[in-house]
Amino acid sequence: MAYWLFKSEPFKWSWEMQKAKGAAGQEWDGVRNYLARNNMRAMQIGDRGFFYHSNEGKEIVGIVEVCGLVHPDSTSADPRWECVDVRAVQDMPKPVSLEAVKANPKLAEMALVKSMRLSVQPVRDEEWDEVCRMGGLS
Repeated sequence: MAYWLFKSEPFKWSWEMQKAKGAAGQEWDGVRNYLARNNMRAMQIGDRGFFYHSNEGKEIVGIVEVCGLVHPDSTSADPRWECVDVRAVQDMPKPVSLEAVKANPKLAEMALVKSMRLSVQPVRDEEWDEVCRMGGLS
């Protein structure tokens, strides 16, 4: 299993909206960055990801699971843009702020710290474990 981080501005697509989609999930559409798209191309069913509220809140608020492999993005007529489908798995018991991530030396190399603008990012196993610990998950 691989781990990822999905960034969304809560006024456009919030954690509550994601949870409301239930088991069917929702396509992670609107990504217009080649590296982020390529990250989605690498995803497999069952991969997990952090759901991160960007701009407003700036915190990891939940965990999602990839439930649909890469396919054309329905919000674009351009075949270069693809996306995966994700569904909510669980709330982060204690949301993990960007400030807390940046303050943790174990996360100094995390893409969230190094590649702030990238909307879909890989997360290393040890980073996943540390953020889960910080958020109250074992």
